Amino acid sequence: MRTGAPRLVAILLWICAAWAPGLGAEMLVPAPPEVDARAYLLMDAATGAVIAEHNARERHPPASLTKMMTSYLVSKEIAEGRLKEDDLVRVSEHAWRTGGWASGSSVMSLLPGEEVRVIDLLRGVIIMSGNDASIALAEHIAGSEEVFADLMNQQAKLLGLADTHFTNSTGLPDPNHYSTAYDMALLARALIHDFPEHYRIYAEKYFEHSGHRQANRNRLLWRDPSVDGVKTGHTSEAGYCLVASAERDGMRLIAVVLGAASEEARARHAQALLAYGFRFYETARLVAAGEVVVPQARVWYGDRDRVDLVAGGEVLATVPRGSRESLERQVDLPGRLEAPFAKGQQVGTVRFRRGEQVVGEAPLVAGAEVARGGLFSRLWDFLVLFFMGLFGEGDG
Repeated sequence: MRTGAPRLVAILLWICAAWAPGLGAEMLVPAPPEVDARAYLLMDAATGAVIAEHNARERHPPASLTKMMTSYLVSKEIAEGRLKEDDLVRVSEHAWRTGGWASGSSVMSLLPGEEVRVIDLLRGVIIMSGNDASIALAEHIAGSEEVFADLMNQQAKLLGLADTHFTNSTGLPDPNHYSTAYDMALLARALIHDFPEHYRIYAEKYFEHSGHRQANRNRLLWRDPSVDGVKTGHTSEAGYCLVASAERDGMRLIAVVLGAASEEARARHAQALLAYGFRFYETARLVAAGEVVVPQARVWYGDRDRVDLVAGGEVLATVPRGSRESLERQVDLPGRLEAPFAKGQQVGTVRFRRGEQVVGEAPLVAGAEVARGGLFSRLWDFLVLFFMGLFGEGDG
Protein backbone atom coordinates (compact mmCIF):
# COMPACT_ATOMS: atom_id res chain seq x y z
CA MET A 1 0.00 0.00 0.00
CA ARG A 2 2.86 2.38 0.81
CA THR A 3 4.44 1.92 -2.61
CA GLY A 4 1.09 2.72 -4.27
CA ALA A 5 0.49 5.90 -2.25
CA PRO A 6 2.79 8.17 -4.26
CA ARG A 7 1.18 6.95 -7.44
CA LEU A 8 -2.33 7.67 -6.05
CA VAL A 9 -1.25 11.16 -5.02
CA ALA A 10 0.20 11.74 -8.49
CA ILE A 11 -3.08 10.67 -10.11
CA LEU A 12 -5.09 13.00 -7.86
CA LEU A 13 -2.76 15.88 -8.62
CA TRP A 14 -3.12 15.19 -12.35
CA ILE A 15 -6.93 15.20 -12.06
CA CYS A 16 -6.86 18.50 -10.14
CA ALA A 17 -4.52 20.02 -12.71
CA ALA A 18 -6.72 18.86 -15.56
CA TRP A 19 -9.81 20.43 -13.98
CA ALA A 20 -8.17 23.60 -12.69
CA PRO A 21 -8.49 25.62 -15.93
CA GLY A 22 -12.26 25.13 -15.81
CA LEU A 23 -12.68 26.28 -12.23
CA GLY A 24 -14.31 29.68 -12.09
CA ALA A 25 -14.73 29.80 -15.88
CA GLU A 26 -17.86 31.42 -17.23
CA MET A 27 -20.84 29.26 -18.11
CA LEU A 28 -21.28 28.14 -21.70
CA VAL A 29 -24.37 29.81 -23.13
CA PRO A 30 -26.49 27.83 -25.59
CA ALA A 31 -28.69 29.33 -28.30
CA PRO A 32 -32.06 30.69 -27.12
CA PRO A 33 -35.05 28.34 -27.15
CA GLU A 34 -37.01 27.95 -30.37
CA VAL A 35 -40.04 30.24 -30.39
CA ASP A 36 -42.73 29.73 -33.01
CA ALA A 37 -44.03 33.30 -33.26
CA ARG A 38 -43.84 36.24 -35.64
CA ALA A 39 -41.55 38.12 -33.26
CA TYR A 40 -40.12 37.76 -29.79
CA LEU A 41 -37.69 39.43 -27.41
CA LEU A 42 -36.15 38.86 -23.99
CA MET A 43 -34.91 41.93 -22.11
CA ASP A 44 -33.19 42.57 -18.78
CA ALA A 45 -35.48 45.13 -17.13
CA ALA A 46 -32.68 46.67 -15.07
CA THR A 47 -30.30 47.41 -17.94
CA GLY A 48 -32.49 47.32 -21.04
CA ALA A 49 -30.09 44.80 -22.56
CA VAL A 50 -31.62 42.44 -25.12
CA ILE A 51 -30.71 38.82 -24.39
CA ALA A 52 -32.60 37.15 -27.24
CA GLU A 53 -34.72 38.40 -30.13
CA HIS A 54 -36.28 37.64 -33.50
CA ASN A 55 -37.92 40.29 -35.69
CA ALA A 56 -37.98 42.44 -32.56
CA ARG A 57 -38.21 45.73 -34.48
CA GLU A 58 -40.68 44.51 -37.08
CA ARG A 59 -44.06 46.22 -36.86
CA HIS A 60 -47.07 44.11 -35.87
CA PRO A 61 -50.57 44.77 -34.52
CA PRO A 62 -50.22 44.69 -30.70
CA ALA A 63 -53.88 43.86 -29.92
CA SER A 64 -54.63 44.34 -26.22
CA LEU A 65 -50.96 44.86 -25.34
CA THR A 66 -52.03 48.42 -26.25
CA LYS A 67 -53.72 48.62 -22.88
CA MET A 68 -50.32 48.82 -21.19
CA MET A 69 -50.07 52.34 -22.60
CA THR A 70 -53.66 53.09 -21.61
CA SER A 71 -52.93 52.07 -18.03
CA TYR A 72 -49.60 53.94 -18.11
CA LEU A 73 -51.37 57.20 -18.93
CA VAL A 74 -54.03 56.61 -16.28
CA SER A 75 -51.31 56.04 -13.67
CA LYS A 76 -49.49 59.14 -14.89
CA GLU A 77 -52.64 61.26 -14.54
CA ILE A 78 -53.06 60.00 -10.97
CA ALA A 79 -49.39 60.52 -10.08
CA GLU A 80 -49.48 64.10 -11.39
CA GLY A 81 -52.64 64.96 -9.47
CA ARG A 82 -55.08 65.42 -12.37
CA LEU A 83 -57.01 62.28 -11.51
CA LYS A 84 -57.88 60.44 -8.31
CA GLU A 85 -58.40 56.72 -7.87
CA ASP A 86 -61.83 57.34 -6.32
CA ASP A 87 -63.05 59.72 -9.04
CA LEU A 88 -66.23 58.49 -10.71
CA VAL A 89 -66.27 57.98 -14.47
CA ARG A 90 -69.57 57.93 -16.37
CA VAL A 91 -69.68 55.24 -19.06
CA SER A 92 -70.75 56.69 -22.39
CA GLU A 93 -72.96 55.11 -25.01
CA HIS A 94 -69.93 55.03 -27.32
CA ALA A 95 -67.79 53.17 -24.76
CA TRP A 96 -70.54 50.60 -24.32
CA ARG A 97 -71.29 50.09 -28.02
CA THR A 98 -67.67 50.10 -29.21
CA GLY A 99 -66.06 48.24 -26.33
CA GLY A 100 -68.88 46.58 -24.39
CA TRP A 101 -71.07 43.50 -24.87
CA ALA A 102 -72.40 44.91 -28.14
CA SER A 103 -68.89 44.72 -29.63
CA GLY A 104 -68.35 41.03 -28.93
CA SER A 105 -64.88 41.74 -27.56
CA SER A 106 -63.29 41.43 -24.11
CA VAL A 107 -65.30 43.51 -21.67
CA MET A 108 -65.64 44.63 -18.06
CA SER A 109 -69.43 44.37 -18.42
CA LEU A 110 -70.09 48.09 -18.07
CA LEU A 111 -73.50 49.64 -18.79
CA PRO A 112 -74.15 53.01 -20.45
CA GLY A 113 -74.69 55.74 -17.87
CA GLU A 114 -73.03 53.69 -15.11
CA GLU A 115 -70.59 55.52 -12.86
CA VAL A 116 -67.46 53.57 -11.90
CA ARG A 117 -64.38 54.49 -9.86
CA VAL A 118 -61.15 55.09 -11.73
CA ILE A 119 -59.28 52.38 -9.81
CA ASP A 120 -61.97 49.82 -10.65
CA LEU A 121 -61.83 50.75 -14.31
CA LEU A 122 -58.05 50.43 -14.18
CA ARG A 123 -58.46 46.89 -12.87
CA GLY A 124 -60.99 46.28 -15.62
CA VAL A 125 -58.39 47.33 -18.18
CA ILE A 126 -55.52 45.34 -16.68
CA ILE A 127 -57.15 42.15 -15.41
CA MET A 128 -60.27 41.83 -17.58
CA SER A 129 -58.72 43.51 -20.64
CA GLY A 130 -62.00 45.40 -20.92
CA ASN A 131 -62.32 47.47 -24.07
CA ASP A 132 -65.28 49.28 -22.52
CA ALA A 133 -63.18 50.25 -19.49
CA SER A 134 -60.33 51.45 -21.72
CA ILE A 135 -62.60 53.70 -23.78
CA ALA A 136 -64.39 55.06 -20.69
CA LEU A 137 -61.07 56.07 -19.14
CA ALA A 138 -59.81 57.52 -22.42
CA GLU A 139 -62.90 59.68 -22.80
CA HIS A 140 -62.78 60.79 -19.17
CA ILE A 141 -59.13 61.87 -19.41
CA ALA A 142 -59.04 63.40 -22.90
CA GLY A 143 -62.66 64.03 -23.91
CA SER A 144 -62.55 61.52 -26.74
CA GLU A 145 -60.68 58.36 -27.64
CA GLU A 146 -59.13 60.10 -30.65
CA VAL A 147 -57.54 62.80 -28.47
CA PHE A 148 -56.44 60.15 -25.98
CA ALA A 149 -54.71 58.27 -28.81
CA ASP A 150 -52.76 61.46 -29.53
CA LEU A 151 -51.63 61.50 -25.89
CA MET A 152 -50.62 57.85 -26.25
CA ASN A 153 -48.45 58.67 -29.25
CA GLN A 154 -46.84 61.62 -27.49
CA GLN A 155 -46.02 59.40 -24.52
CA ALA A 156 -44.68 56.72 -26.85
CA LYS A 157 -42.17 59.23 -28.23
CA LEU A 158 -41.12 60.27 -24.72
CA LEU A 159 -40.46 56.61 -23.87
CA GLY A 160 -38.45 56.03 -27.04
CA LEU A 161 -41.00 53.77 -28.76
CA ALA A 162 -39.71 54.57 -32.24
CA ASP A 163 -41.83 52.06 -34.17
CA THR A 164 -45.17 52.42 -32.41
CA HIS A 165 -48.35 54.25 -33.39
CA PHE A 166 -51.72 54.09 -31.65
CA THR A 167 -55.14 54.98 -33.04
CA ASN A 168 -57.22 53.76 -30.09
CA SER A 169 -56.99 52.85 -26.41
CA THR A 170 -57.94 49.19 -26.81
CA GLY A 171 -55.88 47.57 -29.56
CA LEU A 172 -58.86 46.92 -31.81
CA PRO A 173 -57.58 46.41 -35.38
CA ASP A 174 -56.57 49.43 -37.43
CA PRO A 175 -53.97 49.59 -40.25
CA ASN A 176 -52.24 52.51 -38.52
CA HIS A 177 -52.17 50.86 -35.11
CA TYR A 178 -48.88 48.98 -34.68
CA SER A 179 -45.88 48.33 -32.48
CA THR A 180 -42.88 46.00 -32.13
CA ALA A 181 -41.64 43.44 -29.63
CA TYR A 182 -38.83 45.81 -28.67
CA ASP A 183 -41.16 48.76 -28.09
CA MET A 184 -43.55 46.64 -26.04
CA ALA A 185 -40.64 45.59 -23.83
CA LEU A 186 -39.64 49.24 -23.37
CA LEU A 187 -43.23 50.11 -22.43
CA ALA A 188 -43.43 47.27 -19.91
CA ARG A 189 -40.10 48.36 -18.44
CA ALA A 190 -41.38 51.93 -18.01
CA LEU A 191 -44.63 50.70 -16.49
CA ILE A 192 -42.77 48.59 -13.92
CA HIS A 193 -40.28 51.32 -13.06
CA ASP A 194 -42.50 54.41 -13.09
CA PHE A 195 -45.65 53.14 -11.39
CA PRO A 196 -44.79 50.17 -9.15
CA GLU A 197 -47.94 50.54 -7.03
CA HIS A 198 -50.25 50.16 -10.01
CA TYR A 199 -48.00 47.57 -11.63
CA ARG A 200 -48.93 45.25 -8.76
CA ILE A 201 -52.43 45.07 -10.23
CA TYR A 202 -50.99 43.12 -13.16
CA ALA A 203 -50.28 40.21 -10.79
CA GLU A 204 -53.91 39.99 -9.58
CA LYS A 205 -55.58 36.84 -10.87
CA TYR A 206 -59.25 37.79 -10.59
CA PHE A 207 -61.52 40.82 -10.58
CA GLU A 208 -65.27 41.06 -10.16
CA HIS A 209 -67.58 43.87 -11.28
CA SER A 210 -71.37 43.89 -11.11
CA GLY A 211 -71.44 40.17 -10.37
CA HIS A 212 -69.18 39.26 -13.30
CA ARG A 213 -65.97 37.63 -12.08
CA GLN A 214 -63.20 37.19 -14.62
CA ALA A 215 -59.76 35.64 -14.49
CA ASN A 216 -56.57 37.25 -15.71
CA ARG A 217 -55.69 35.77 -19.10
CA ASN A 218 -51.98 35.55 -18.29
CA ARG A 219 -51.59 31.81 -17.62
CA LEU A 220 -48.08 32.26 -16.26
CA LEU A 221 -49.49 33.87 -13.10
CA TRP A 222 -50.70 30.39 -12.15
CA ARG A 223 -47.66 28.46 -13.38
CA ASP A 224 -44.71 30.48 -12.11
CA PRO A 225 -44.73 32.35 -8.77
CA SER A 226 -41.95 34.65 -10.00
CA VAL A 227 -44.19 36.01 -12.78
CA ASP A 228 -46.10 39.15 -11.77
CA GLY A 229 -47.35 40.52 -15.12
CA VAL A 230 -47.82 41.83 -17.66
CA LYS A 231 -50.47 41.66 -20.43
CA THR A 232 -52.03 39.39 -23.02
CA GLY A 233 -53.51 40.28 -26.37
CA HIS A 234 -55.30 38.59 -29.24
CA THR A 235 -57.03 39.44 -32.48
CA SER A 236 -57.21 37.45 -35.70
CA GLU A 237 -54.75 39.91 -37.26
CA ALA A 238 -52.29 39.96 -34.33
CA GLY A 239 -52.42 36.31 -33.34
CA TYR A 240 -51.79 35.49 -29.67
CA CYS A 241 -49.50 37.96 -27.91
CA LEU A 242 -48.01 38.15 -24.43
CA VAL A 243 -45.71 40.42 -22.50
CA ALA A 244 -44.55 38.57 -19.37
CA SER A 245 -42.28 39.74 -16.58
CA ALA A 246 -40.73 37.85 -13.70
CA GLU A 247 -38.25 38.54 -10.92
CA ARG A 248 -35.89 36.01 -9.36
CA ASP A 249 -33.03 36.65 -6.96
CA GLY A 250 -32.97 40.36 -7.73
CA MET A 251 -33.03 39.94 -11.52
CA ARG A 252 -36.11 41.02 -13.51
CA LEU A 253 -36.70 39.89 -17.09
CA ILE A 254 -39.31 40.90 -19.65
CA ALA A 255 -40.35 38.46 -22.39
CA VAL A 256 -42.44 39.52 -25.39
CA VAL A 257 -44.11 37.08 -27.78
CA LEU A 258 -46.07 38.42 -30.76
CA GLY A 259 -48.16 36.35 -33.14
CA ALA A 260 -48.11 32.92 -31.50
CA ALA A 261 -50.56 30.24 -32.64
CA SER A 262 -52.55 29.85 -29.43
CA GLU A 263 -52.97 30.92 -25.80
CA GLU A 264 -50.97 27.91 -24.71
CA ALA A 265 -48.19 28.58 -27.23
CA ARG A 266 -47.69 32.20 -26.17
CA ALA A 267 -47.50 31.19 -22.51
CA ARG A 268 -45.14 28.29 -23.20
CA HIS A 269 -42.80 30.37 -25.35
CA ALA A 270 -42.68 33.26 -22.89
CA GLN A 271 -41.96 30.88 -20.03
CA ALA A 272 -39.15 29.23 -22.02
CA LEU A 273 -37.56 32.63 -22.74
CA LEU A 274 -37.72 33.64 -19.07
CA ALA A 275 -36.24 30.31 -17.94
CA TYR A 276 -33.40 30.69 -20.46
CA GLY A 277 -32.56 34.20 -19.29
CA PHE A 278 -32.55 33.34 -15.60
CA ARG A 279 -30.49 30.19 -16.16
CA PHE A 280 -27.71 31.63 -18.27
CA TYR A 281 -27.53 35.36 -17.49
CA GLU A 282 -27.26 37.65 -14.51
CA THR A 283 -27.62 41.35 -13.77
CA ALA A 284 -24.17 42.20 -12.44
CA ARG A 285 -23.62 45.22 -10.25
CA LEU A 286 -20.18 46.34 -11.41
CA VAL A 287 -19.87 49.48 -9.34
CA ALA A 288 -22.10 51.35 -6.90
CA ALA A 289 -22.85 55.05 -7.08
CA GLY A 290 -20.30 56.86 -4.93
CA GLU A 291 -17.91 53.92 -4.86
CA VAL A 292 -14.22 54.89 -5.01
CA VAL A 293 -12.81 53.82 -8.38
CA VAL A 294 -9.48 55.68 -8.35
CA PRO A 295 -8.24 56.29 -4.81
CA GLN A 296 -6.12 59.37 -4.18
CA ALA A 297 -5.66 60.53 -7.77
CA ARG A 298 -2.96 63.17 -8.24
CA VAL A 299 -4.24 66.74 -8.61
CA TRP A 300 -2.22 69.69 -9.87
CA TYR A 301 -2.50 73.41 -9.05
CA GLY A 302 -4.99 72.77 -6.24
CA ASP A 303 -5.23 73.41 -2.52
CA ARG A 304 -4.77 69.66 -2.11
CA ASP A 305 -2.74 67.26 -4.21
CA ARG A 306 -4.88 64.10 -3.89
CA VAL A 307 -8.57 63.33 -4.30
CA ASP A 308 -10.65 60.16 -4.59
CA LEU A 309 -12.45 59.69 -7.90
CA VAL A 310 -15.80 57.99 -7.42
CA ALA A 311 -18.48 56.54 -9.69
CA GLY A 312 -21.11 59.13 -10.53
CA GLY A 313 -23.76 56.42 -10.86
CA GLU A 314 -24.43 52.73 -10.44
CA VAL A 315 -23.25 50.47 -13.25
CA LEU A 316 -25.34 47.39 -13.96
CA ALA A 317 -24.64 45.02 -16.82
CA THR A 318 -26.31 41.94 -18.25
CA VAL A 319 -23.64 39.28 -18.60
CA PRO A 320 -23.44 35.48 -18.91
CA ARG A 321 -23.33 33.87 -15.48
CA GLY A 322 -19.80 33.51 -14.20
CA SER A 323 -18.31 36.11 -16.54
CA ARG A 324 -18.31 39.06 -14.14
CA GLU A 325 -14.73 38.49 -13.01
CA SER A 326 -13.45 38.42 -16.57
CA LEU A 327 -14.69 41.93 -17.37
CA GLU A 328 -12.00 44.50 -18.02
CA ARG A 329 -12.25 47.84 -16.21
CA GLN A 330 -11.02 50.86 -18.16
CA VAL A 331 -10.55 54.31 -16.61
CA ASP A 332 -10.43 57.26 -19.01
CA LEU A 333 -8.97 60.48 -17.57
CA PRO A 334 -7.42 63.58 -19.07
CA GLY A 335 -3.61 63.74 -19.22
CA ARG A 336 -3.64 65.26 -15.74
CA LEU A 337 -6.21 66.58 -13.29
CA GLU A 338 -5.93 70.32 -12.84
CA ALA A 339 -7.82 72.29 -10.19
CA PRO A 340 -10.21 73.83 -9.59
CA PHE A 341 -13.21 71.50 -9.69
CA ALA A 342 -16.26 70.99 -7.50
CA LYS A 343 -17.26 67.92 -5.57
CA GLY A 344 -19.28 65.72 -7.92
CA GLN A 345 -17.87 67.32 -11.07
CA GLN A 346 -17.13 64.83 -13.82
CA VAL A 347 -13.45 64.43 -14.58
CA GLY A 348 -13.45 61.16 -16.50
CA THR A 349 -15.27 57.91 -17.28
CA VAL A 350 -15.06 54.33 -16.06
CA ARG A 351 -16.00 51.62 -18.56
CA PHE A 352 -16.39 47.87 -18.28
CA ARG A 353 -15.63 45.72 -21.31
CA ARG A 354 -16.24 42.15 -22.30
CA GLY A 355 -13.81 41.78 -25.16
CA GLU A 356 -14.54 44.64 -27.54
CA GLN A 357 -18.04 45.18 -26.15
CA VAL A 358 -18.68 47.93 -23.59
CA VAL A 359 -21.20 46.41 -21.19
CA GLY A 360 -21.49 49.37 -18.81
CA GLU A 361 -20.05 52.76 -18.01
CA ALA A 362 -20.40 55.65 -15.55
CA PRO A 363 -18.95 59.14 -15.14
CA LEU A 364 -15.99 59.47 -12.78
CA VAL A 365 -16.52 62.44 -10.46
CA ALA A 366 -14.43 64.19 -7.83
CA GLY A 367 -15.11 62.85 -4.35
CA ALA A 368 -14.31 66.26 -2.82
CA GLU A 369 -13.99 69.88 -3.86
CA VAL A 370 -10.51 70.96 -4.92
CA ALA A 371 -10.03 74.72 -4.95
CA ARG A 372 -7.30 76.56 -6.82
CA GLY A 373 -4.08 76.49 -4.83
CA GLY A 374 -2.09 79.48 -3.65
CA LEU A 375 0.59 81.14 -5.74
CA PHE A 376 3.47 79.25 -4.12
CA SER A 377 1.82 75.80 -4.43
CA ARG A 378 0.90 76.45 -8.07
CA LEU A 379 4.44 77.56 -8.84
CA TRP A 380 5.79 74.44 -7.15
CA ASP A 381 3.49 72.21 -9.23
CA PHE A 382 4.57 74.03 -12.39
CA LEU A 383 8.23 73.35 -11.61
CA VAL A 384 7.55 69.70 -10.75
CA LEU A 385 5.69 69.18 -14.02
CA PHE A 386 8.41 71.00 -15.94
CA PHE A 387 11.14 68.73 -14.64
CA MET A 388 8.97 65.63 -15.00
CA GLY A 389 8.43 66.53 -18.62
CA LEU A 390 12.10 67.27 -19.05
CA PHE A 391 13.03 63.80 -17.82
CA GLY A 392 10.07 62.06 -19.45
CA GLU A 393 8.33 61.02 -16.23
CA GLY A 394 4.61 60.55 -15.74
CA ASP A 395 2.31 62.58 -13.53
CA GLY A 396 2.77 60.25 -10.56
